[in-house]
Amino acid sequence: MQALLDAIAAMPLPTEACRIFHGRGGMHPGSEPWTLDAYPPVFVATSFAPATDEQLAAVGAALQARWALVAPAGEPLNWVFQHRGEALRIEGRTDTRLMAGSVPDPHIVTEQSAQFRVHVLRGQNHGLFLDMGEGRRWVRERIAAHKALEPRASRGMKVLNLFAYTCAFSVAALRGGARHVVNVDMARGAMAVGQQNHQLNGLTAGASFLAHDVFSTWGKITRSGPYDLVIADPPSYQKGSFVATKDYARLIRRLPDLLAPGGHALLCLNAPELGAAFLQDQVRELAPELQFVERVANPAVFADVDEERSLKVLVFRGV
Repeated sequence: MQALLDAIAAMPLPTEACRIFHGRGGMHPGSEPWTLDAYPPVFVATSFAPATDEQLAAVGAALQARWALVAPAGEPLNWVFQHRGEALRIEGRTDTRLMAGSVPDPHIVTEQSAQFRVHVLRGQNHGLFLDMGEGRRWVRERIAAHKALEPRASRGMKVLNLFAYTCAFSVAALRGGARHVVNVDMARGAMAVGQQNHQLNGLTAGASFLAHDVFSTWGKITRSGPYDLVIADPPSYQKGSFVATKDYARLIRRLPDLLAPGGHALLCLNAPELGAAFLQDQVRELAPELQFVERVANPAVFADVDEERSLKVLVFRGV
């Protein structure tokens, strides 16, 4: 785990939510189980394998030493450790411990000048997926550019945000100048946080929130369309909600009817066992009207020895 300790020793003081070290990409032999994230003012170290007391002590000492050099005087070090081993993952559980300091409540972080509420002491997901940062940037910049270049689009684009989770894509879209965003997710708690995220950013209008199963809400979704941009960021495997290998096809078939002429679809897939060709082949077969445009690059810190195992964010354009 020396690469993790070296990354800590070189890190600047983080001011925005970000990943600092990504061992999971296989770029740092010997540190594959480890990641380190900053949700200022809290660090979250995660191991996907059991960690010894000696390893945790080494991480804590490295964080403390770097903190003494970069932190404002008098500010304590706050860090959390989470174990996400295979057995815990299968059971949907985590072992999360506060190792030093405290965690704010509410805990608000910044990304690209937007604010989001996070929770780092419970669950596997903290409220903001850091690897999707460039996807959110793409949405914000695409909508802003469209509004600037198309006089007919002066009212902004209409966006459908499927599997919205805490609605970070919606915040990005509205900050870019979207006219309206329809957010759909069956998790009511996540949608409630999503509404709080809009309020944090002064976005008091322009979004609707449907706490429903996407696949049982097509009628309402379709009636609210067509959409200039459809975003789909489903879980890769969540029993009772979405299993990519069988459910992505059901979603892709609907895209031509949901998109306005010339509209775009942003399709996301975070399943290491499925490459970008999985989505491209399904779109080619089930929605041939859509043309592949580009793959949005992941943040550089998420580099992977095999790009096909990393997060896939693909852009398609309708006719």
